[in-house]
Amino acid sequence: MFRNFPMISRVVFGRGCFDQLEDILAGKRRPGSDSMVFVVDDVFEDSALADRIPVGEADALLWADVDVEPKTSYVDEMTDLVKAAVGDEPAGIVGIGGGSVMDLAKAVSLMMTNPGSSADYQGWDLIRNPAVYHAGVPTLSGTGAEVSRTAVLTGPERKLGLNSDHTVFDQVVLDPDLIADAPDRQRFYTGMDCYIHCIESLQGTYLNAFSEAYGSKALELCREVFLGERTPESDEKLMMASFFGGMSIAYSQVGVAHATSYGLSYVLGLKHGEGNCVAFSQLEEFYPEGVSEFHRMAELAGVELPVGVTHGLSDAEMDRMIDVSLGMGPLWENALGADWREHMSRERLRALYDRM
Repeated sequence: MFRNFPMISRVVFGRGCFDQLEDILAGKRRPGSDSMVFVVDDVFEDSALADRIPVGEADALLWADVDVEPKTSYVDEMTDLVKAAVGDEPAGIVGIGGGSVMDLAKAVSLMMTNPGSSADYQGWDLIRNPAVYHAGVPTLSGTGAEVSRTAVLTGPERKLGLNSDHTVFDQVVLDPDLIADAPDRQRFYTGMDCYIHCIESLQGTYLNAFSEAYGSKALELCREVFLGERTPESDEKLMMASFFGGMSIAYSQVGVAHATSYGLSYVLGLKHGEGNCVAFSQLEEFYPEGVSEFHRMAELAGVELPVGVTHGLSDAEMDRMIDVSLGMGPLWENALGADWREHMSRERLRALYDRM
């Protein structure tokens, strides 16, 4: 049976379009429920961008600490803060920041309408009730979080997303001006997240014409951005690569790099983009051409990748990392086929982690 998945209802793209946010949100305010909650990366707390956020008298602005990737406990804490600030039925949640803030905003919007802890919903299609209206304004590009149907969270037992049709944003504002000042190293890691999941999608067993169309274009744009000279159009291209890359896995999946990076992030606390790069750099046996090109991109960007991150881990830590990774069944199936368990034993996976 074919998947009938949702897409973002509204997208606005262009330099300066962030200034349309107030008008966009005005149409979603309603009597008795007119409060918007802005969840914003705290790196912007004293920035010029902070003064441009259209916070009204009935609204709330919550600064998000995403120095570490979002945990289910932080989502639950933020949900409580939203309810304390504006009640149980805000007009909407607006996330402004990188991929972690996108995931946080999506998760909080879901938890406004679904009982319990966000940890209860880590998995595929466990969310029962539609989220409140939620919009995303990315200030980094590459993760595809602005378009994906998941909100990736680290829980008490695993790192796994709230994968649901209800997770997808209702509105996305894509303003290339907002990513122009991203630190070069951070820009590289988020951009490589896009590059890597395009490689995984395009070489996966789930590949189809839909995912190939988006993934091929995203890959082309990544190559223009990270193998060519930086130009005024580079940020626009990277923003669209992120959007198209996210669409490429909507009807397919990622693969070995993401499956192993989830374990790295859970045990070592590596951020998603960095964990993907650490993993992908050691996966020549699965993606030889992609890994070779990736190393050229890192060299051109002047980024020295972390090495030996798993050195000195205890057997218990290594086993936990392996457990988390092997729990990503759809990713392994996309990479290795329906019989992936016959090809990826715990011993083989440990050998991969030992190289990282």
